[in-house]
Amino acid sequence: MKIKKILVANRGEIALRVLKTAKEMGIKVVTVYAEDDKKLPHALFADESYSLGSGTLADTYLNKAKLIEVTKKSGADAIHPGYGFLSENEEFARMVESNGIIFIGPTPESIVLMGDKIGSKKALEKIKIPLTPGYHGDDQSDENLMKEAKKIGYPVLIKASAGGGGKGMRIVHQDSELLESIRGAKSEGLKSFSSDKVLIEKYVVNPRHIEVQLMSDTHGNHLHFFERECSIQRRYQKVVEETPAPNMSQELRLKICETAVEIARGINYRGAGTVEFIMAQDGSYYFMEMNTRLQVEHPVTEMVTGHDLVKYQIMVAQGDKIPLKQSDIKQKGQAIECRIYAEDPDNNFMPSIGTIERIGTPTLRDVRLDCGFLDGTEVGVNYDPMLAKLVVWGETREIAISKSIHSLDEVLFLGVKTNRDYLKRILAHKDFIKGHTHTHFIPDHKADLEPKTFVDQDFADMIAALSLAGTKKVSTSTIESNKTPWTELTGFRN
Repeated sequence: MKIKKILVANRGEIALRVLKTAKEMGIKVVTVYAEDDKKLPHALFADESYSLGSGTLADTYLNKAKLIEVTKKSGADAIHPGYGFLSENEEFARMVESNGIIFIGPTPESIVLMGDKIGSKKALEKIKIPLTPGYHGDDQSDENLMKEAKKIGYPVLIKASAGGGGKGMRIVHQDSELLESIRGAKSEGLKSFSSDKVLIEKYVVNPRHIEVQLMSDTHGNHLHFFERECSIQRRYQKVVEETPAPNMSQELRLKICETAVEIARGINYRGAGTVEFIMAQDGSYYFMEMNTRLQVEHPVTEMVTGHDLVKYQIMVAQGDKIPLKQSDIKQKGQAIECRIYAEDPDNNFMPSIGTIERIGTPTLRDVRLDCGFLDGTEVGVNYDPMLAKLVVWGETREIAISKSIHSLDEVLFLGVKTNRDYLKRILAHKDFIKGHTHTHFIPDHKADLEPKTFVDQDFADMIAALSLAGTKKVSTSTIESNKTPWTELTGFRN
């Protein structure tokens, strides 16, 4: 059945991303919006757009019944869930299909299997996928979990089985921390995911976070679109992603990608999915989890392979065969994605709010800004603080880094404090340039990533430069540390 109209059950940049591909395929698009989002582009630029009303997320974007109702009202025959929200919600997927609507995503069974960290590990044990040494059994008593943790050996990682995004995770280095960490992970798991089941894994020191993009159809084809390096994280949330992963041999790259394909084949997967691995410094790698949806960072894969992943999602959902062989998919050049957040990295990454006075447009070739906001729109605290994704392609990694730093200066987001300068510091760090990345990169380089504080010599150099340029003299008494012309503009917080 060919899809004629898609409802995007999401907001912001991912709704626009799906809209773009669907329109190129000649498919009409319906979007939905909460009342506080009615001025955002996803509510303005679709063929049809429907209000979900006001209230909490449960009343709007997470209201399953209302989304089904709007889909039927609009005449859409498919739903694309985007990422986050209901994209990995098995109940929603079943509701969609039971109402005769196509769910552009995996089967509900795959969502359940891979959404449970314990269940997924048990399933993958059967097909001999490398797993991090640990315990994921049914005996969840404090006594047994403590015994298993000591058997594995410190440091260990306690993880909520149904968790994600770093919630319900505790690193334990010694006996005295163990019981409190187990109970804390259970409590957070129950509160956030309605399950207090936990698993215990050997904690890999300074690991890399490597993930593989997959696409499977209903004709037995399971393809990988290579790997992504996602090790630059703050609070277990990704900040910078890139592909190809630096400092990785082609042999290892193909091996980890083939392992991911084995997983897709082993569970008879359908649609887009991402297998995430934890990689030790010696190159050994272990399955961590599978995300049964499109990832935020999918654009870097599209940049280096030249393939539209959303297009393939739609094709698979309508029963088509993916028109590719594995040998048709190749990597060319280097792509880097920087997530631009409304937050202050120099104040413990506190979220920021305000009116975006001006966003700015990247001017270099092969640079893409995926953004769900317009000049003059408000940024509040009701949603994730990510404002946009800056995605850059270069013939080499060196060129991609240079273009990313330049482009971060062009996408201004004036009026709201963002992490743009912080991202530039990461990209310019000598260890990042060398490709020496791991998941503790940000905390380990905390001092290096702090903003530069001007010293007397800096002020002297600035005054000398102004004098040579024929500018009027500036008194050092009028210059304060870290003060720039931007900080003097009233109404701006950047």
